[in-house]
Amino acid sequence: MRITSKGRYGLRAVINLARTNHSRPVSIGSIATQENVSSEFLEQIFFKLKKAGLIRSIRGPGGGFVLNRTPAEISVQDILEAVGETRGLTPCTLRRKTLCDRPEPCSAHEIWTGLQKTMEDYLTNVTLKDILAKNGKHVFAKLEAGQDFSI
Repeated sequence: MRITSKGRYGLRAVINLARTNHSRPVSIGSIATQENVSSEFLEQIFFKLKKAGLIRSIRGPGGGFVLNRTPAEISVQDILEAVGETRGLTPCTLRRKTLCDRPEPCSAHEIWTGLQKTMEDYLTNVTLKDILAKNGKHVFAKLEAGQDFSI
């Protein structure tokens, strides 16, 4: 499974949204600048995230995007699927029998499907809440060590 720019940027953008106060919308331009991503590309990603119900938009002055669910309810797998990153490791892990040229599963079939399931299970069990908690501990450890942060 190769995660494309769409998946990587989508995950980073949603993590960025999750870090903000849920009552304050964040503009695509702001996230694009912070994440060093094209705002046009991010608009395409946000369209898919919104369609999947992970984020919602707020119109008007001071408008932007907010999470549509709590960070505990959004998994990495949810985000990757929303932006179209559902490719399998091999044709047979895509769950499309027509892609494999063999009439019967090969001897490696169980390896590929097991690995695919393990990855999907892992990505399903990591939520935005987990990511925020881990990043928060990382930042706290740097602060304790006396590292300076600018705002």
